[in-house]
Amino acid sequence: MSRRASGNGRVRTRTAPARERRKVLVTGAGGALGRRVIERLKECYDVVGVDFRWRKHVDPDVVHYEVDFEKRKFQDVFREHRFAGVIHLGRIGSTQLNRARRYNSNVIGTERLLQYSQQYGVRKVVILSSHYVYGADANNPALLDESTPMKAANLTNELVDSVELENLCNIYLYKHPELNITILRPCNIVGPGVQNNLSKILASRVAPCLIGFSPMMQFIHVDDLAEAVVLAYEKDQRGVYNVAPDDWIAYQDALELAGCHRLFLPSLPPALPRVLASLVNGVAGLPFPSYLVNYFKYPVIIDGRLFAERFGFRPRRTLQEIFDYYRGEKSRQAA
Repeated sequence: MSRRASGNGRVRTRTAPARERRKVLVTGAGGALGRRVIERLKECYDVVGVDFRWRKHVDPDVVHYEVDFEKRKFQDVFREHRFAGVIHLGRIGSTQLNRARRYNSNVIGTERLLQYSQQYGVRKVVILSSHYVYGADANNPALLDESTPMKAANLTNELVDSVELENLCNIYLYKHPELNITILRPCNIVGPGVQNNLSKILASRVAPCLIGFSPMMQFIHVDDLAEAVVLAYEKDQRGVYNVAPDDWIAYQDALELAGCHRLFLPSLPPALPRVLASLVNGVAGLPFPSYLVNYFKYPVIIDGRLFAERFGFRPRRTLQEIFDYYRGEKSRQAA
């Protein structure tokens, strides 16, 4: 475990008195979302960042630890600081490392985080989940609210850890109300610096799609999600919430607006798309993981009204602004 001490030259526009400043732990501190959340929090809180990834850029004003969540040294971070709150954004993606390693970090690591939060008197926990937990299925309702069953683990093994993580957090949500847990299930997160599959697809010049399928999709800009995370932390509303704008767009229309050339793949027989996706992803290097094939066939549209009503949240970036960014990046690279 290494530590970067706080630097000089802090700029704070609305600094609270020192005695009122509380400490907040942010995991996934080096990611695009983590950096944006920290930037918003540090005006009013003393933020401590944790990330399992080495050499990730973290705000030099922020105390930062590089440590795996399932390791014992993670407890030292809780022991050294008296956190008022925890925002858990860090996880290993479904295409990173092997399944056992992901499970240990995402599920066992999160269990350690919740145990330490309870043990060391944390009073607010925000957990970032994903709309992927609902699963992509032809029988999904048109709009999925928070009571819709999480079927992803039954449809693809690569998302078992995501569902297990949520099940674990739900147990703590109801057994330990003192932690004030808020679980967020955002739609596809995109924007500058985001490295998930959908963002990589939109950033690509050639993007795969299946013949005969163009499911509706939702996208949220990473800046808007950072605002949602901070709202979830500051407003005392425990529970599970979808986070999404109230509009959506067909996948192939999104590709066109983002300036992608479509690569059409046969969708029949039903087993063929997964085989082709493996080839496209592994050989051609295009971001089209086979375990997500059903998400490019069937819509997974979530209802974000509950979060919008309780937290007063409204995304500020439009779909047009989102796709203009990716189209603009392609033009800049070609110039």
